[in-house]
Amino acid sequence: MGFAAVVTAAVLVTMTMMPEMAVGAVYKVGDAAGWTIIGGVDYKQWAATKTFQLGDVIVFEYNPKFHNVMRVSHEMYKSCNVSRPIETHTSGNDSITIQTRGHHFFLCGVPGHCQAGQKVDINVQRLTSTAAAPEPSALASPSVPIAHTPTAPAPKAAASRVGAGFALLWLLGFSVIAIGVVA
Repeated sequence: MGFAAVVTAAVLVTMTMMPEMAVGAVYKVGDAAGWTIIGGVDYKQWAATKTFQLGDVIVFEYNPKFHNVMRVSHEMYKSCNVSRPIETHTSGNDSITIQTRGHHFFLCGVPGHCQAGQKVDINVQRLTSTAAAPEPSALASPSVPIAHTPTAPAPKAAASRVGAGFALLWLLGFSVIAIGVVA
């Protein structure tokens, strides 16, 4: 009975962690093209097709000899100003976990790249509509919530969340079988 109680407790802990583990999707900025100025990637359109949520991971893949990733304020994003970034990434494979709601502005700090369109606004919207959305000029990084009506997650994001959920359900089923064998 002691072992069964331990397994039951483990199952309950796993189930309570399930929502946290199943939330974060992974998005590669620019999909197959990655973070680049070659190929005419429209990062505004790319971001518009996604429904970002807290815990999502945004991956920037690029050649670090030619690009970087800077997180900037809204004003800096609009003017492609790279003088005072909030943070700078230079690995060529940068994973950034979104931890706050609102806009997260990123651009390439190499001269001319932002002006050529190598910038993206990752927006984690609020889930409830309690106030009117602010004007774009009022938005600032790192997070300014805006109201919206919830929409379905992008297929890639949904697949990641479903996959994590099935893995945890498999663990739950295995634990139940283990309890039955021991008891």
